[in-house]
Amino acid sequence: MSQRVDVKVPDIGDFDGIPVIEILVAVGDTVAKDQGLVTLESDKATMEVPSSAAGVVKELKVKLGDSVSEGSVIAVLEAESSASLEGARRADEGKQQASVADLRETGPSPAAAQRPLPAGEVKAATGRKADIECRMLVLGAGPGGYTAAFRSADLGLDTVLVERYAALGGVCLNVGCIPSKALLHAANVIDEAAHAKDYGIDFGTPKIALDTLRGYKEKVVGQLTKGLAGMSKQRKVRVVQGSGRFVSPNELEVQGDAGIQLIRFEHCIIAAGSQPVKLPAFPWDDARVMDSTDALELKDIPKSLLVVGGGIIGLEMATVYRALGSAVTVVEFMDQIMPGTDTDLIKPLADRLKKQGVAIHLKTRVTEAKATKAGIVCGFDGASIPANDTYDRVLVAVGRTPNGNRIDADKAGVAVTERGFINVDRQMRTNVPHIFAIGDIIGQPMLAHKATHEGKLAAEVAAGEKKEWVARVIPSVAYTDPEIAWVGITETEAKAKGLKVGVGKFPWAASGRAIGIGRTEGFTKLIFDEASHRIVGGGIVGVHAGDLIAEVTLAIEMGCEVADIGHTIHPHPTLSESVGMAAEVFDGTITDLYIPKKK
Repeated sequence: MSQRVDVKVPDIGDFDGIPVIEILVAVGDTVAKDQGLVTLESDKATMEVPSSAAGVVKELKVKLGDSVSEGSVIAVLEAESSASLEGARRADEGKQQASVADLRETGPSPAAAQRPLPAGEVKAATGRKADIECRMLVLGAGPGGYTAAFRSADLGLDTVLVERYAALGGVCLNVGCIPSKALLHAANVIDEAAHAKDYGIDFGTPKIALDTLRGYKEKVVGQLTKGLAGMSKQRKVRVVQGSGRFVSPNELEVQGDAGIQLIRFEHCIIAAGSQPVKLPAFPWDDARVMDSTDALELKDIPKSLLVVGGGIIGLEMATVYRALGSAVTVVEFMDQIMPGTDTDLIKPLADRLKKQGVAIHLKTRVTEAKATKAGIVCGFDGASIPANDTYDRVLVAVGRTPNGNRIDADKAGVAVTERGFINVDRQMRTNVPHIFAIGDIIGQPMLAHKATHEGKLAAEVAAGEKKEWVARVIPSVAYTDPEIAWVGITETEAKAKGLKVGVGKFPWAASGRAIGIGRTEGFTKLIFDEASHRIVGGGIVGVHAGDLIAEVTLAIEMGCEVADIGHTIHPHPTLSESVGMAAEVFDGTITDLYIPKKK
């Protein structure tokens, strides 16, 4: 039987007339008891009004900007029986997750959910004796996977971690984020040494010992992977090396050097990641054609390098090889490098690359590539055809594809889209309740720092904690030179959606710190909602932009208004004070620039 329930503002202390600043649900949503419905904000605190019952939202009694007090009716629910409500809640979560475009990919409707297995009751679907049994199995030991495994162990779950690489860390630590940043540091030192001539210090022409540089990169990687191995032992996480494939909802086969092992589990977190897209037009059997993993091996410094794809990975590798001495050409199919990023953020990077001799060709694609003795001969089509058609090496960096279709997830009943993504709800559960998925395999953005938070959440939910995905924004960083970082709503997105936003932009040409280090090409911009003056986005281009964007991310998460940021005292002279000054530009209180008031 169902009944109508009025959800009212509870006793919130000595407050009256508190404005509603955020509506967290919509009519038709299924909500759990104690789930937040709206957010209120006084001059002292921000608080959510929880639902007093579980049910379906039939009517919302407030809208943004309304003022409420104790006893005010927020919403009307239709409370359901616990059994029917659970089914409705799961269906609603699936609908909500499919609509979050930047985190999930819409796929086929999930199969009927299976009832989670009680502790100690694991089905032996294959009828075989298991080599290993555990409460938690984590498939993949990248940043998301090892975080999930370590958190599971900390919460008392007997945990097994399966990883195809010999060392923990996955793609990120072994052949991705970490080695690329080590090489980018080397490239930065080369550029800084050249820049020193401008203020009277000449280090001379750099001599590159490639074996030593490669060894430095491997030392950085080794230091981190050894640390992970040590922490796994401290937590008593059992590590199994090999490639894993599901054989049933509670069993996984791992093919490794020791043969095939069968692991039986109660809970599983899939963190199998992604791999580089390999376009069929290229002769991949020739070692001179590289993906990002190959490029990081640094086998040699080619005289000429073609980078296919002007995204973050392609431009980071272009930065490295250009600094080491390669003549670099970049071709990008879209009309700008780093498609989707605000064009004003891109311009300082594009200008610097041009000055450094990197040739960038937009609206252009490679139509064919042939391996010859002289090099890789390429054919092009588009608006800007490169003068050269033969290259010593070619790097194809056109994105990554998830590994969902490589792990036989269907044998566990897990629904996988044609492209290899796995849909999850706000608790990281797949359509099979005791199996979770995190990281690249569940959709964009494919970022390590997103995966780590998802991994921790999945482990905590599996251990019985009542939590959901609540991150408002996820920052992105391109570690090029200059770096580009952004978070939240971009100007491009705001314009496309018809949002009324205002921008505060502070040029680094007016920053004492930027002038002192000779890097004034950058700027910091903040994007605010015009009505509430709350920060909703931001972008930074310049050295250390990736470090600076964290303050903007926190400001969005905390719901800061322009005055909160502008009135926060930033140290001087630093690049970080450009964040506060960007807020002052929007607020009209800036004194470090002269901006005439609009009439």
